[in-house]
Amino acid sequence: MEENQPNTGKFAFTYGLLGGGVGIIFGIMLFTMDMQYERGFAVQAINIVILATVIVLGIFQYKKANHTYLTISEALKVGAGIALIAGLLGLLYFFIFSNYVEPDYMDNMYELGKQEAMEKNPKLTEEQIDQGIEMQKSFAWISYPIILIFNIIIGLVVGVITGLILKKQKPAY
Repeated sequence: MEENQPNTGKFAFTYGLLGGGVGIIFGIMLFTMDMQYERGFAVQAINIVILATVIVLGIFQYKKANHTYLTISEALKVGAGIALIAGLLGLLYFFIFSNYVEPDYMDNMYELGKQEAMEKNPKLTEEQIDQGIEMQKSFAWISYPIILIFNIIIGLVVGVITGLILKKQKPAY
């Protein structure tokens, strides 16, 4: 008698929505605390920990639904899927936030970057820094796919590590 195997896509979608939702809540929390421009190590680490935790939880729940059996391939599918869905939600939130909630967000980020560049590189002239910022502005659209790819890589890495730890093959009959 053949058993029904759970769908990796269903788990990826469900936990991807959860991860994206928690990430959005974190972004809203930063905004309400007036920390939306904070991009230090702590903020980035918290975002990665949120994503990794949701991926591990999703893979664990998939294994549980699959009668405690899990292959590395299934863990990779669930992990990458969760990261993809969470990343898409995060990008949608960022697009809405930076275009409608705070339309000056990108200009303010460029200004902060300019100040930081001037502090770190006192030999550069303001014109050189402005040229660099204009180049960044013309390629800003490329950050969306890069963020998505980075998310998926995190999903694959967490998926393979979790898969190696939790893997359990079905016995051959």
